[in-house]
Amino acid sequence: MHLFKDNAPSDMDAALAQLPIIDLGPYFKGEAGALDGLAAQIRGACETTGFFYIKNHDVPQALIDATFEQHKRFHALPLEEKTKLTLDQYNVGYLAMNTSMQAHSTVHKATKPNQNESFFVTHDRGPDHPDVVNKTPLRGHNYWPENLPGFRDGVMAYFDAVNALGQRMLPAFAVALDMPADHFEPYFSDENHATLRLLHYPPTKQEDNDFGAGPHTDNSFMTILARSEVPGLAVRLPSGEWISPPLVPGTFLVNIGNIIRRMSNDRFMSTPHGVIVEGGADRYSMAYFHSPNAYRTIEVLPTCTDADNPPKHEPALYADLIKGFYAVNYSHQKKYGDAPRDQYKD
Repeated sequence: MHLFKDNAPSDMDAALAQLPIIDLGPYFKGEAGALDGLAAQIRGACETTGFFYIKNHDVPQALIDATFEQHKRFHALPLEEKTKLTLDQYNVGYLAMNTSMQAHSTVHKATKPNQNESFFVTHDRGPDHPDVVNKTPLRGHNYWPENLPGFRDGVMAYFDAVNALGQRMLPAFAVALDMPADHFEPYFSDENHATLRLLHYPPTKQEDNDFGAGPHTDNSFMTILARSEVPGLAVRLPSGEWISPPLVPGTFLVNIGNIIRRMSNDRFMSTPHGVIVEGGADRYSMAYFHSPNAYRTIEVLPTCTDADNPPKHEPALYADLIKGFYAVNYSHQKKYGDAPRDQYKD
């Protein structure tokens, strides 16, 4: 039996019983008590599965649909056009099929590359941006295809919308961890570390230990995921059972990553997940990774430690944690191999 493909129930009710749907509407409207109520729901989800849906998120469905069309336009380009935009040292650009591997995962031993191709986008910094001029690590610029009119504007409209959504959700995460609502603001100021990954998965060629994306945890603070109608995602519950989160119209699927797990002293769960695409249709998804500024120090929150529960993680510059993650997952990043890696323990 494959690691998870035969162990993921298709029953929507069973899956939704494990992954709550959280309504952001009252909080975004500023209703009395809504922040505390939202924080309680996020706390419950993050302490039990690390995954949840959000509805009434204020990102228009028309924008999501239009971005999926742009996404498909890009991946329909000839390979030689896409490889002109090959992923750089900042992990921005095009990542070809079979060139990444979840080597850090303890869920399974990765022996083969992931069967997906991706296009990575970050803040659209211009050539005169100080970080671009100074070649600041992890603060690069985007690459855009020459003959795809409307692609840049369409993708950046979506990037800006989900980045704003991530920023609006930060107070609820702070309150969920018993901190003041504005606690995370300094971490995410001056252009947070943000990446939109446009993922294309052809049907998985399954032989031995093959995946569209091998089981892994994300290195983000949180991930906001939009998916096409083709299934493939599986999530591992704490029980060890794998479930397939169904598509729920009008929602994003959110999961938290290694950074908030680290800050919460492992109180919040960064949950393994992976992808296998069965059948004959290609799968498209848009994973947006919302994280602090790379040059902020990540440390355990004081509300998540005491005399009986000391910090499990040393303070670390987020840039170093990013470089360590890149080093074990992307072949062009091996020069960063000495960076800290303890956040990768599943």
